This record gives sequence, C-alpha cells and structure tokens, in this order.
Amino acid sequence: MIVAIHQPNYIPWLGFFYKIAKSDIFIFLDDVQYTKNSFINRNKIKTSQGSIWLTLPVRNKGRFGQLIREVELNESVPWRKKHIKTLEANYSRSIYFLKYYDSIKNLYDISNGSLSILNITFIKYICAELGIKTKFINASEMKISGTSTNRLVDICMQLGADTYFSGFGGSKYQEEEIFNKYGIKLQYSDFIHPVYTQLWGEFIPNLSIFDLLFNCGERSLEILLKENN
Repeated sequence: MIVAIHQPNYIPWLGFFYKIAKSDIFIFLDDVQYTKNSFINRNKIKTSQGSIWLTLPVRNKGRFGQLIREVELNESVPWRKKHIKTLEANYSRSIYFLKYYDSIKNLYDISNGSLSILNITFIKYICAELGIKTKFINASEMKISGTSTNRLVDICMQLGADTYFSGFGGSKYQEEEIFNKYGIKLQYSDFIHPVYTQLWGEFIPNLSIFDLLFNCGERSLEILLKENN
C-alpha cells in the first residue's frame, strides 16, 4: 500500500494531484506549524499579463506557531468575492469554465473560517472531478509520534503502508535509513509537467490545478498522467 503525505495547500499545482493519484491513502498534514505566505494560503493562476498570486488572507498577528488546522481566514477582507471575480475575469473564455464555475463558487462558502477546511474541501472536490479515488485522512485525527522523518514513518506504520510516496524535494531532509529500518520503501515523485492548451499565449507551468481543469475539463487526469507513464 502506498501512502503520501502533504500539507493541505490552496488550490494546488498539478504535481500535488499527481502525488495523490499515485497513492492509496493521502494524509493531509494539518497538525504541523503554519508557514506564512507559502502555498498553504496562496497559489498562481494565469492572466493576460502572466501569472499572478491568489492569496487567502489569514489571521496570524500574535499567533506565531499556530498549527495549520488552527489558522483562521480573515473575514474582514472580501477575499471570496475577489477570488471568484479574478477566476471569472481570467478563465471565463476557457472551454470548460462554466462546467465547474458554479460548484467552485459555492465551495468558497464552506470553510467556516478555517483555512485547512477550505483547502481540503477544494482538493477533495477537484479529485472527484478528476476521477481520483484515493482515500483521505487528516493527520490531526491520528495519534502520531515523533518529528521529521520519524513522524512520516509512524504514519506509514499505523496505516500498514509498504511504500511512502514523497515529493522530490523530500530528498533534501528525509532520512532514508529510517524508512529502510522499518521496511518501508521510499519512492520519490517522478512527475513531469505536461504541456497543454492554455489561454493568454505562451505556456506557463506550475500553476494551480484550476488552470488545467478550466482548459481541459474531463481530459485533465489523462493529461496529468500522460507524461508520467
């Protein structure tokens, strides 16, 4: 059984969903410290002027060290309206925009002020639309011990995983010998970013999954996996 683990990012890039698609169980690492202005609360979309950030405002003043699941969205800012209008302005001409627009618009009201709930809601919705059937678990619902690599291994052990599917950046800090000690194979992502038809001229990689979904619709998963098979 293959397990993958990652923080619940905001409308993540394609490689995030490749990681989910390649695993049997995906763990949302929502019980680790929140990192300000990371992909947890922002991501990029494409416009006629190039890529721009869509950023979720959060309450972090005086809350240093808060866990991801504790982070509250700043409701004094009309971010929902802004994000919806920005998506509409830049993707309304895309072939599949209307196929997803109403559902996405409605999802922005589900968060109850929680950053992690909003992010997880979007990720699960997108996986359902892509046809990804991976099981999801929140790390905060598990009793996990250890830190760093030991923490990842503990999650794998609790779930009976024989393989941990890691992002390629994990090679910089993960201790492979600990995985080996417990008989868990450490497999790094071999994701190759596909090139697909976009609006607004020259292709830009590493954008939010929304860019692929609005432009390619039901072919999105096929495109996502094509270069990697």
